[in-house]
Amino acid sequence: MSKPWSKYLQAFKNADQIADGIKNKLFKKEHVEAIFTDRWQICVNCSELDLKGENCLAPGTQPCCSDCGCSLEFKLRSLSSECPKGKWSLITSEEEETLINQQIENNGNSN
Repeated sequence: MSKPWSKYLQAFKNADQIADGIKNKLFKKEHVEAIFTDRWQICVNCSELDLKGENCLAPGTQPCCSDCGCSLEFKLRSLSSECPKGKWSLITSEEEETLINQQIENNGNSN
C-alpha cells in the first residue's frame, strides 16, 4: 500500500519530535511513561489505531496511527507531539522540552 507523500514530508518536519520519542522509549523516565500510559488509553479506543502496521510510515513500527502514520511507541512518548485528531495535546513545546531535558541532564551530572 503506498503512502501519501504529505505524510513523509510531515514526518521529516517532525524529526526532532520523533528523535525525542525514540530517546524517551530507550531511556525511560517515570513521568514520560505516565504520559505514555494516559495517551495510550485514549489511542486504544480510537478508530485510527493500526495494530497490524498497514498504515505505518516505517514498516514494523506498529502500533501506529492510521491518520499520521507515526509509531505510537515513539509519538506517545514525545512530550511535544499531539494527536492529529485532537484527542490529546502536547505537554510542552519542542523548545521547552529541550530546556527541561538539558536541566535534568545538568542536575544529574552535578551529583
